[in-house]
Amino acid sequence: MRRFNGVRVTALAAAVLGACLATAPAAGADPRQPPPGLADCTATACHFDVPPGDYDVTVRLGGAAASSTSISGETRRALLPETAVAADRHVTRAFTVDVRTPEGEPTGPDGSPGLDLTIGGSAPALAGIRVSPAARHTRQLFLVGDSTVCDQPAAPYTGWGQQLPQFLRRGVAVANYADSGESTVTYLQNPQLWGTVQPLIRTGDLVLIQLAHNDKTTDEATYRANLETLVAGVREKGGRPVLVTPIVRRWFNADGTLNNDTALLVNGLGVNHPEVIRSVAAAEGVPLIDLTARTKALVESLGVEGSKAMYLYNEKKDNTHTSEYGATVYAGLVRDGLLAQHLVPRGTVRAH
Repeated sequence: MRRFNGVRVTALAAAVLGACLATAPAAGADPRQPPPGLADCTATACHFDVPPGDYDVTVRLGGAAASSTSISGETRRALLPETAVAADRHVTRAFTVDVRTPEGEPTGPDGSPGLDLTIGGSAPALAGIRVSPAARHTRQLFLVGDSTVCDQPAAPYTGWGQQLPQFLRRGVAVANYADSGESTVTYLQNPQLWGTVQPLIRTGDLVLIQLAHNDKTTDEATYRANLETLVAGVREKGGRPVLVTPIVRRWFNADGTLNNDTALLVNGLGVNHPEVIRSVAAAEGVPLIDLTARTKALVESLGVEGSKAMYLYNEKKDNTHTSEYGATVYAGLVRDGLLAQHLVPRGTVRAH
């Protein structure tokens, strides 16, 4: 498979792959073979030798037969939701992807160099693709969080941050620096985490912060101070902090509610994490996405049985971590919160 080397993709991708967007599979072509002109793709994947950075990806979907195509990339990130196209029709879709090392969790393995995309869906049909460096005005959306947010390396575990990119169009790049097992204490202390993220923040970038699940022994004064430190650090770089209360644990009372300390993230010292986050947001004038309240309402509405599919209860008896389905639904709630507070332009957001 021919590959572009280093930054040559900036010139060659636009010229060579741009021509692919005008190329459709001929009638009667073998659907198991990649469309003509897709030099950097097989039937199920594409690879581009590009250095770290943000890249705009434009794809042309469709062909002679009815199709349905989704695209994921890097460490299991959902980049484009499954898109149906009628027979003998084509549609063009675009998104922006963050390429970095490590490509998944900041304390995890480096992963594969360059940009890797996986072509999925029930009847995939990729007719063309173009990759180019993202425009200068591209917005970065950083995620600071724990295992319920991060780019989980292996199924069935899936963080909501891993599913968020599919809700965004070209012009917003999700840089997911959430990491499994982190608390506000460890995130600030580890140079691979906050020490790496803060210098990358540019003026106007959004930084969503959801840390609570692992602050099990953090007292309230320390927890509050840590949140304030993160907020101040984002603002110091000209970024826009957004505090996010944690997703609930699926831990029901006999009456079918989640009104208990385990579900609502109150630690053994009595620190009510969502309430502290709400308090800091109000005191600091920071936008708040109350994911605790949103997920609580949803899980209670689904009930004991219906909510199992949102988490990994069936697979792992796990009531904390989400399935791919649950992570996608919760990412949609975050999308809704971003829109409701006008934190991202409506034109950069997909309904799904």
